Amino acid sequence: MFNKKTIRDIDLQGKRILVRVDFNVPIENGVVQDDTRIRAALPTIQYLLDSGAAIVLCSHLGRPKDKPDPKYSLRPVADHLGRLIKAPVKFVEECIGPKAEAAAKALKPGEILLLENTRFYPGETKNDPEMSKALARLADFYVNDAFGSAHRAHASTEGVAHYLPAVAGFLMEKEIRYLGQMLADPRHPFIAILGGAKVSDKIDVIRNLLAKADTVLIGGGMANTFFKAQGKDMADSLVEADAVDTAKSLQTEGKGKLHLPTDFVIADGFAAAAKHKTIAVGDVPAGWRVMDIGPETVKAFSDLVAVAGTVVWNGPMGVFEMEPFAKGTFALAKAVAESKADSIVGGGDSVSALQQSGLADKITHISTGGGASLEMLEGKLLPGLAALQDK
Repeated sequence: MFNKKTIRDIDLQGKRILVRVDFNVPIENGVVQDDTRIRAALPTIQYLLDSGAAIVLCSHLGRPKDKPDPKYSLRPVADHLGRLIKAPVKFVEECIGPKAEAAAKALKPGEILLLENTRFYPGETKNDPEMSKALARLADFYVNDAFGSAHRAHASTEGVAHYLPAVAGFLMEKEIRYLGQMLADPRHPFIAILGGAKVSDKIDVIRNLLAKADTVLIGGGMANTFFKAQGKDMADSLVEADAVDTAKSLQTEGKGKLHLPTDFVIADGFAAAAKHKTIAVGDVPAGWRVMDIGPETVKAFSDLVAVAGTVVWNGPMGVFEMEPFAKGTFALAKAVAESKADSIVGGGDSVSALQQSGLADKITHISTGGGASLEMLEGKLLPGLAALQDK
């Protein structure tokens, strides 16, 4: 299934390797708040070190406006990575240019250098060949281990692969193997659970999964738009007016496969302290809004998950950041964790719900890439993967 060369296929001894990682992590007051993505890159970094390579790491962080912004500097990440691998990580406040080239050239085998944020340069998001060539000058080989950015054709994720021999790192390989394999040859029943706020973000995902899965369960804010398409009054609930017609046609296409909630938890305001109650699906009273799936839906969805062979889950079932409206998402996390199915969970909110519920280690594969895993679920080819050398 995975037909790209990886770091196992190249001679690394004494070589300088440019590795695109996904170190887009939350930082507050110069301290990394969640290092899940940094840890995900450690197997690749360690293998390169053990193989006698010198490592030049690059990543984006946040959305700076194509120019340096101290708030988005990767310097705190260099310190954090150094503590994780118990070795010094050098840092240079350039990503391309004379300073970056001098720092890369001075690296000895077994040493690590982290470059400054790739998005401090307008050439990154424009996939400018000049920036790609400048990055290529820093190394002998290019390794893409940033699955979370593989759906973007940027200079550091796609462009540079045209100017250096380019292969995949272990995280990239693992993500593509799991997602690709499970979608190509799932164990049945294959159940997809989709939540989150917007239908518009997931139209192609729903279409692709309706063709492949046995059952597609819809929860979260996006379910409201489907009910609106059935003519129900959703009062103050989040509804995407532009997506109502699409929701209508998806329900026709997915007859028998597409399952919506049968009860909701509604509240009279968007706050944890708001009054709330459970109602059967129907018109929502004026001034109220849907905040979570109800207990009957939780049971129905959990029963389907219990007998599944494969489960793919992307997006929460309600406003789980607020304790009274977290029950649906956490109950489903428990059902997925307890099932014997091959399970893949992707998308920041579903992953963080899993981590909060302490069940993350019971999931077959937790994807590090929200947008990238969605595009794979849509059946698209990722540009950052396509640019790598075939086996």
